[in-house]
Formats: sequence, structure tokens, C-alpha cells
Amino acid sequence: MARLTRKQIAWRVAQDIPEGAYVNLGIGAPEMVANYLPKDREVIIHSENGLLGMGPTPPPGEENPDLINAGKKPVTLVDGGSISHHTDSFAMIRGGHIDICVLGAFQVAQNGDLANWATLDNSRPPGVGGAMDLAVGAKDVFVMTDHCTRDGQPKLLEQCSYPLTGSRVVTRVYSDHALIDIRDGRFIVREIANGITGDQLSDMTGAPLVFVDDCRPLQTPEL
Repeated sequence: MARLTRKQIAWRVAQDIPEGAYVNLGIGAPEMVANYLPKDREVIIHSENGLLGMGPTPPPGEENPDLINAGKKPVTLVDGGSISHHTDSFAMIRGGHIDICVLGAFQVAQNGDLANWATLDNSRPPGVGGAMDLAVGAKDVFVMTDHCTRDGQPKLLEQCSYPLTGSRVVTRVYSDHALIDIRDGRFIVREIANGITGDQLSDMTGAPLVFVDDCRPLQTPEL
């Protein structure tokens, strides 16, 4: 069955980030979104450890150990970028100054509930980081995730069974099979990957799906 790679999902997310947006990219796969932002579009990347105007990964050998993102990975600053105290950085988030946050997820509910910091498996220690602040502070929350777990269980559900990161916060889901908006407590399918039927997508989802009349193929470059 056709599915997008994480690079392809990151590319598709990047195309929806508008000119001039202030964006926080969550630790892990969401960080890849920065690699696929259109070259003619200015987007200001924020990292909750105190960076505003975060740039790409530095070339090997040119890393600055004092310049890292929230995931402790070496980064750069673009011209005009700034460094602030951790408290001021979170004031940006809590004050509603972040336009979009891109996060991973363990589960997403049809009403927009997000669970991405803990599971019921005590062998995997939880770690919320700044996710709770970002989930409620960002104007839009985009989730980037696989449609199902490794053992085939749906991650898009009627209700989350894991502890919530935020309630009714997710606005859009980018999965390896579809692009889905959350509106009025429903999953609204706007794009679906080539080679997957609507029935197959419904079978992989733990909640009802609504397909828009002009549902389009979810197309990305080979990455």
C-alpha cells in the first residue's frame, strides 16, 4: 500500500506554511520541515530554548556547541536572528505570538485533542518538554505522524486513550496516507495518497472520515 516517507510528509507540511509566519518545529521528524520551505518564502523559525530566526544545520566541522535547538542539535541563526532567555521564549509562546507549531503525535482525536508526551507503557519514560505550552499557545497546530502504529493500530481516533497534551488544539493532520483537517469535531479528508482508496483509509482510522467533494491526490516529489 502506498505511503509517504517522513521526508515527503515534511515537504507537504512546508508547502502550507505562509510567507512571514512564525513557526515552531517540534523535536524529531517535524524538524525536517525546515529543509523544504520554499526558497522564495520568508519563514521565521522559533525554538523554545530561546532562538528566533533559527537557520539550517551547519556544515560538518562548523558546529557551534553553544548554538543548539530544543532537541540539542547544532543549528545556525539567519541574519537578524536573535537569542533570548528561556523565560522570554516561552512568553512568546504563551502570549500567542507563534503562528504555527508542527508536532508529532501518539494519538489525535476527532475533536482535536492531542496526545504526544506519554503512553501507557511505563518502560518508555514520558517527556513533555514545551509541547503543552505550544499546543495551547500556537494559533494553529499541525500534526505530522504515521497514520497507524507499527502494529497497525489507528492513531486517529474518536477519543485519545493516552494522557492529553492539549484539548481541542489540532487543526490539521499530515499522515503518511492523507492530509486531514479537523473541523467541528470531524476528520475532513482533503488529500489522499496515490494508491489508497477512501475505504482503505477509513479502515485504518479509528473514527469516521468525511471526504470533501474535491478531495485531491496527495502528491509530493521523490525525496
